[in-house]
Amino acid sequence: MPFSNNVAEQVFGTIGTICWTAQMLPQVWKSWREKSTDGLSQWLVLLWGIASVFQGVYAIVQNINIPLIVQPQLFGFLTLLSWGQCQYYGVKRSLMVTFIMTVSVIAVCGGLEAGLIFAVRPSHDLGNKTATNVFGILASVLISIALFPQYYEIYKYKEVIGLSLVFITVDLLGGVFNDLSLIFKEELDVIALICYTLVIVLDGVIIIAALILNPRARKRREQETVQATLETSTFTNSLSKLDSTIRAAGDKLLLPDASSFPPTSHPTTRAPSVTSTVVVHGGQEAEEGKIN
Repeated sequence: MPFSNNVAEQVFGTIGTICWTAQMLPQVWKSWREKSTDGLSQWLVLLWGIASVFQGVYAIVQNINIPLIVQPQLFGFLTLLSWGQCQYYGVKRSLMVTFIMTVSVIAVCGGLEAGLIFAVRPSHDLGNKTATNVFGILASVLISIALFPQYYEIYKYKEVIGLSLVFITVDLLGGVFNDLSLIFKEELDVIALICYTLVIVLDGVIIIAALILNPRARKRREQETVQATLETSTFTNSLSKLDSTIRAAGDKLLLPDASSFPPTSHPTTRAPSVTSTVVVHGGQEAEEGKIN
């Protein structure tokens, strides 16, 4: 390569490794903080974890450079950790089941990578690079395919949610720096270049979708909130008017005007009269009361 520069290769490769090592941390942190993985496709992180196995085999057997050899290992671990979060927060599995599943998948992927390296390296050292190239291509295909389930999540929610845009941006930058590292390599690795370039393009699609769809979604939610508030206010006013009408009608029915009733006559009770009878005893008069 006319741009061959070992220092630049290592520097850009190291920066790319840092980006692709730290890229998943914002996503893992976001899922843990929100206790939710809604909007994040579990197939995205699972397929990326599996792709890191083949990418790791390719990088180690090809002996690309140390940063790009370390990167798939850390990337695979963090993506599978994020997949475990999807099982716990999204699928609602128990903590114990999630832990066993996550550790088992990480162990299987690690063992598979080690086994494939020992299986492929002898033929590669003899000049047969077919199997090594197949793993490189397979990693590129899986990384690309993995983003389509995420595109479906974006289509379903009509916005980019559950996915850390910091994670996607850092992922895209990691692809850029890894490509730069390959450009300064003595011999350009076309398969690895295609792999990293696909990541840049597909991540770019998600970022563009977020820039377009997320503001629209926020505006739509604001309009729905305003509409709901107006409907609630109108309903409350209608109930208030209806209540006032019912009360007014009830007052007329239950409390008629007193002047509409005829006067009530009460019978006169005659008080008993007392008369006095004079009784003469011995020429003397005495009064004895008698009630008539």
